[in-house]
Amino acid sequence: MRREVGHPGVVGRHEEDPSGLAADLRAAVAGEVDFSVTARALATMDASNYRRVPAGTVAPRDAADVAAALEVCRAHGTTPVVARGAGTSIGGQATGTGVVLDLTRHMGGIVSLDPGERTAVVRPGLVLDRLRAAARPHGLTFGPDPSTHSRCTLGGMIGNNACGAHSVAWGTTADNVRSLEVVTYRGEELTLGTGGRGAPAGLLDLVDRHLALLRTGYPAGLPRRISGYALDALLPERGVDVARSFCGSEGTLGVVTEATVALVPLPAEPVLVVLGYADEGAAADAAAGLLPYGPLTVEGMAADLVRGASGLPKGGAWLFCEVDGETAARALVRAADAVDAAVVREAAGQRALWRIREDAAGTATRMTGGGDAWPGWEDCAVPPARLGAYLREFRALLADFGLRGVPYGHFGDGCVHVRIDFDLWTGKGVRDFRRFSEAVADLVVAHGGSLSGEHGDGQARAELLPRMYGEELVGLFGAVKDVWDPDGGLNPGMLVRPRPLDEGLRFEGLPLVGVGRAAARCVGVAKCRVDGPGTGPGVMCPSYRATGEEKHSTRGRARLLHEMALGEVITDGWRSEEVREALDLCLSCKGCRSDCPVGVDMAAYKAEFLDRHYAGPGGLLRRPRSHWTMGRLPGWLAHFGRGLNAAMGLPFAARLAGVTPERTMPRVAERSFAYWFAQRASNRPPSLTLWPDTFTNFLAPEVGEAAVRVLEDAGLGVELPPGRVCCGLTYVSTGQLGAARKVMRRTLDVTGEVAGPVVVLEPSCAATLRTDLPELMADDPRAARLAGTVRTFAEALEELAPDWTPPRLDRPVTGQTHCHQHAVLGDAADRRLRSRAGLTGDLAGGCCGLAGNFGFEPGHYEVSVACAEDQLLPALRAAGGATVLADGFSCRTQIAELTASRGRHLAEVLAEGLDEGAGAGPDEGSGPGPSVP
Repeated sequence: MRREVGHPGVVGRHEEDPSGLAADLRAAVAGEVDFSVTARALATMDASNYRRVPAGTVAPRDAADVAAALEVCRAHGTTPVVARGAGTSIGGQATGTGVVLDLTRHMGGIVSLDPGERTAVVRPGLVLDRLRAAARPHGLTFGPDPSTHSRCTLGGMIGNNACGAHSVAWGTTADNVRSLEVVTYRGEELTLGTGGRGAPAGLLDLVDRHLALLRTGYPAGLPRRISGYALDALLPERGVDVARSFCGSEGTLGVVTEATVALVPLPAEPVLVVLGYADEGAAADAAAGLLPYGPLTVEGMAADLVRGASGLPKGGAWLFCEVDGETAARALVRAADAVDAAVVREAAGQRALWRIREDAAGTATRMTGGGDAWPGWEDCAVPPARLGAYLREFRALLADFGLRGVPYGHFGDGCVHVRIDFDLWTGKGVRDFRRFSEAVADLVVAHGGSLSGEHGDGQARAELLPRMYGEELVGLFGAVKDVWDPDGGLNPGMLVRPRPLDEGLRFEGLPLVGVGRAAARCVGVAKCRVDGPGTGPGVMCPSYRATGEEKHSTRGRARLLHEMALGEVITDGWRSEEVREALDLCLSCKGCRSDCPVGVDMAAYKAEFLDRHYAGPGGLLRRPRSHWTMGRLPGWLAHFGRGLNAAMGLPFAARLAGVTPERTMPRVAERSFAYWFAQRASNRPPSLTLWPDTFTNFLAPEVGEAAVRVLEDAGLGVELPPGRVCCGLTYVSTGQLGAARKVMRRTLDVTGEVAGPVVVLEPSCAATLRTDLPELMADDPRAARLAGTVRTFAEALEELAPDWTPPRLDRPVTGQTHCHQHAVLGDAADRRLRSRAGLTGDLAGGCCGLAGNFGFEPGHYEVSVACAEDQLLPALRAAGGATVLADGFSCRTQIAELTASRGRHLAEVLAEGLDEGAGAGPDEGSGPGPSVP
């Protein structure tokens, strides 16, 4: 469970409800009722192209709360209600204009798990990975596993009849549901099951009158038929399965409050077979022929999606086939008739390859050569034997419309995902979007397919259902909706009697340039909503991991910026306190820059927002004190140096500096690194420029001194820039972009035309020079040139001294890869250097939580510590006496404050090895030396 962390906010600000709906809901339910600007803005969108503004949100605590909320909404003029899980629906069905029920906050538990019966009873807000983790010790899992498994909920999976990669073996969610507890809009509590159990009055009579239509109106041979209502499950020969027919109804019939689901045995020996084919068509043609060999997955993707990923066999397209056991793997390879094949047995190798597939929903939104692609024709399905022919015609249709898209998906089930570069910003582009949708719907139907093969219809495809089912069957869908929900209060406009597919697009009214346009890149797949501390690798999003609040996720912040740019819900633009409060807990870790599948860069958006938020009259006075002190720290240190130690020792100094009382300010060193360097003599010609960043120069000169010793031992000559330089990091992170540009321009004047490598020891400064410098100084060609010369310490040694032998230390290490290194710089060279030095063990991911000025600012301490508890602190506790590595000054400071350990830069550890005589230089050979305690 997430820890509770305190943080002052503006919940309830601008909470207006003239109808009294919010007040009546608060009186009726035990859960939270939030009609604030922030709550409404966060729920306007899901992972689709659509946007609907709700009146407010309710987080019910239990089924009784759900029923009470529905009763109040019914009394208030049939206020619409939509149930929402993770909000990752593609068709717009997780948005609503009335009350949004957030089922993730309190209704996310496992009621029971019975390994003997292979069943579990779950609440609708339960994240899928939590169920899988609970079942794993019993050798079981839940079969359906969409790529959003780390954040999607069981209720959402039931609503959309989600599938996932293993559906060729374990089927859809409907195949794995045994019974459902449901509350209708009129408050009726039903238990749905087989034999007609739980059917609302009139449903079975309606079915009996249309048996012939139900037996002939659905396409055959289609394992991924998700579109429309599954009324054929109510046929007598299919067991009159009311629970199964309810799956895929997208919250239009009732609200699930509890589900009994089936569990399946995990494969005893999972082996991943990756088959290479000449092209996508060949892979699609081959997929159906592999099904008799019992694969657990048959996933397909082509080279235009993979984009140079390593570890794949030869070919232009690939099938990812998981099987159980070596024998099954060999049989599949023999039968595949592939160009090439790779058999991956190790779990780590399998995870690396599966990550390519799981990130595809985001990766496919970035077109090769630039441009964005969007959902809208996301997941149709055809009979597997027809997939190759369908894909060839689909690609031709894209070309006819001048569109680009990258198909991929569940080839064994004939289901294709694709994001397409629709122009959804202009009237002509939207008209073309409609024309293409109609044309491709006809193509799918011509191949005997389903408009949706996984994510449901929502608004995106429901208008086109008559093309697939005909008017009579679609009319029956409407009659069934009226039996379940005669008031029409549950998710109106979805699936039945839908709004037009080109109405209410989330891009309408959004400026074509600026942070709103940039934030609109967030497609809502919510990879940033990892379910709690310690539940996944990577960095994004540390504040969400700590708080569990949507507004503190990358997606939540992007949605608020989107709404700020639109100006309908958030009406005060750059002065918005809702946006400022949400961005206040952004650590500027840059994790989203790499971990977000679409590369949302919230650190850059935050910097621009803060710069504009505090611009204009009175802005200078409204800025937090920390922006003037820590945000301009390089200038203070350059002018006052050690004098700041005495100043910080004065009473109330920390308070005046805007520093939280829980923190101790670092002390300025007795002598700077630059001073030390100037006092020493060296006759080596310079091979590189060592960057004296603010933190190394004034606060940790021992790191710079160690780096010089190691670099010179490697035969490299070191020089410093000819004057004072600064990357501008602290100015950028506090949103003082005008000052940042001045600092950067002065730095460029000092460095001039840098010819050789520039080695930067502090990862955050290296990342700033590589990314922020050329972005903020795009008008100065020197910025891009300097950015191109930046090397990390390990990169420099590998590139400039490839024959150097590091000291052999032979000891375990722990610690953390700096979040900026993870996001911007990469750590492959560091891992290779550690291996050559005999430093064993992996470093933790995540963010240390101090993050420069963030952890020192009032109101941030608890979140800062919670971020450290996500990955860093558990790794230190588990590592015993291992050497603690932390190249970032903030990381080392956080470790020193929260533990008894001392973190050290890799340069320090290697220098200690040299001092002990543990290694040899390039001319002295190599050999093991004594380990350093």
